[in-house]
Amino acid sequence: MQTLGEHIRMLGHSATLVIDSFVHDQYGEHIAAICAKHEVALTVLLVQGDLTPESIAALCEQALQSKAEVIVAAGGGKSLDAGKGVAKATGRPLITVPTVASNDAPTSKNYVLYDAHHRLLAVEHMRMNPAAVVVDTSIIAAAPRHFFLAGIGDAISKKFEAEQCFASVGRNMYDGQSTLTARAIAQACLETLLADGETALQAAGTGEPTPAFERSVEAMILMSGLGFESGGLSIAHALTRGLPHIPGVATALHGLQVAVGLLIQLDLEERSDNSLDTVRAWYGRMGLPTRLRDIGAQATSDEQWRTAARLTLEARHAANFKCQLDVDTLVSALQRHS
Repeated sequence: MQTLGEHIRMLGHSATLVIDSFVHDQYGEHIAAICAKHEVALTVLLVQGDLTPESIAALCEQALQSKAEVIVAAGGGKSLDAGKGVAKATGRPLITVPTVASNDAPTSKNYVLYDAHHRLLAVEHMRMNPAAVVVDTSIIAAAPRHFFLAGIGDAISKKFEAEQCFASVGRNMYDGQSTLTARAIAQACLETLLADGETALQAAGTGEPTPAFERSVEAMILMSGLGFESGGLSIAHALTRGLPHIPGVATALHGLQVAVGLLIQLDLEERSDNSLDTVRAWYGRMGLPTRLRDIGAQATSDEQWRTAARLTLEARHAANFKCQLDVDTLVSALQRHS
């Protein structure tokens, strides 16, 4: 984090820090001291509650009053997404400072909004990616273990999703075709996590990053982010539109929903290799969820299953698949993994 001031000064002399109160209590004074050392004027916007269109609008109004030249978003996915919303609305460059590795939000230009029931409402996009991503792995290693596990769940899917997007001539996050480079990065992400994930997980929560931890963080934040934006997404992420409508699932971390979503996608692919069994066995060693009930799913009516399937298929990523799925087929897959 010590380089944050230098990165801000490349873009301006003043910054607005978008941060939640918990992270501010931990690192707010440190960030302020770094900015003061580099003669950066700093204002603070605290993120509170769920990230809804209304909360983003309120933050943007405050940010416009500050007239700062740079937006700095520090914390987990919610604070980073809030910073992206503010950066888009103000037209100012964004620097992200992740304090957990629960997903690849630090690298990407997209951010998510939720409704009052914490169900995914919309995916929005900044005009460009963050100007800089400042990752301090000693901070990431001090974060609770379950966040790191969720980040692995989010990242492990990217190879398989980019593969489906490429094969179906689907569209990536820039509305272009999936690229060979992105597929190679997503493949490297998968290989890194399969090789180092179990060892890296042992360091999570200790505050002491190891070489395996460092490599895994690179895979989870950088490789995963580049892989999905230019490679494209598929069913595993489309399911995050539908799964929260299954009772008990809405509060599960995004990465854990994606982890189960990948198993459902691999099932639907009807692959001739043993990828589904291999991934499921690896999940078991890692402690990742292998069933919907593992992420809180409760008794579900036929209507709720169908709603979850319908909303999944309405997501743009659902089109990036080898065949067109229908509600009945997806409901059957969901129930097989319940």
